[in-house]
Amino acid sequence: MIKRRLFSAGLLAAPFAQSVFSWPAFAQNAQSAWQPSGPIKMVVAYPAGGPTDVIARIVAADISGPLGQQVVVENVSGGAGAIGTRAVAKAKPDGLTITFGNNQTHGNNMFMLKEPGYDAVKDFAPLAGAGAFEHVFVVRNDLPVKNIQELIALAKAKPGELNYGSTGIGSGSHLSTELFMARTGIKMTQVPYRGAPPLVQDLVGGRIDISNSTLPSVLAQIKAGTIRAIAIGSAKRNPQLPDVPTLEEQGVTGANASSWAAFFAPAATPQPALDRLSAEIMKSLQKPEVVEKIDKLGFTVEPRAPAQFKPYQEQEIATWVKIAKDAGIEPGE
Repeated sequence: MIKRRLFSAGLLAAPFAQSVFSWPAFAQNAQSAWQPSGPIKMVVAYPAGGPTDVIARIVAADISGPLGQQVVVENVSGGAGAIGTRAVAKAKPDGLTITFGNNQTHGNNMFMLKEPGYDAVKDFAPLAGAGAFEHVFVVRNDLPVKNIQELIALAKAKPGELNYGSTGIGSGSHLSTELFMARTGIKMTQVPYRGAPPLVQDLVGGRIDISNSTLPSVLAQIKAGTIRAIAIGSAKRNPQLPDVPTLEEQGVTGANASSWAAFFAPAATPQPALDRLSAEIMKSLQKPEVVEKIDKLGFTVEPRAPAQFKPYQEQEIATWVKIAKDAGIEPGE
């Protein structure tokens, strides 16, 4: 699904500066008010090994100690992330089931799936916005393009013949590529996957041509030289890939996109539990050692409190609904 700076289509990037609010009093009150009665399940609606899964595990391990209970990541993939997300929406709202979702599971599925089986806003209470996955255009090594303009020229010479991998209908990699095609007047054919690992495997193997992937999904392969990065879809170059120019540097405007990620609990979860979980996650996302681990993946950590995140989420959904409609993208199953 589409999202901006936290799925930012280069259009709305809402600032995260106000995301880190004044915590001390809130955190102390939350800590004294609620204690989990057993292990906490953190659902990730994607296969193990992808960037969403890895970040969830870093935070889960960090907050287990302060909460006094183990936080266990459970992968429930399929249905463009809807299966696992739906399970959390219907879970007992006791604070013992939460999820680490993103612009697809808690945004784009609302308009990209005919029957997602949940409402991303009404059925969930945000615990913390985590930050953004920047997007990077990567190609198989033997594709004869070295930059984004060469890709555009090749796609125009062979309309519909190039294929691009996405992590599912309505994912950030899908909608951001549709936005790119709309801005550049080209046509490529989507090959949807159930998460990042199989997509990356096929790109390395030369079975697909290109992907506008989240940076953490492909950073290791770029650095290993098994695929080639040709553009960053953000306003400035990423320090992990300083030699890769942005889309705008290469003459493509209005196509920047990044995918947000955030932690959620079922909407009916008692407020004391929400407060405690939110406090611990927010504190974790501000610890230098946690930020360092996540930054190395290529994810930009920018914590955002529930009160700031929820209106941002709603605005993002509205923005990408319009982009999808303007691009003529129809809902999937």
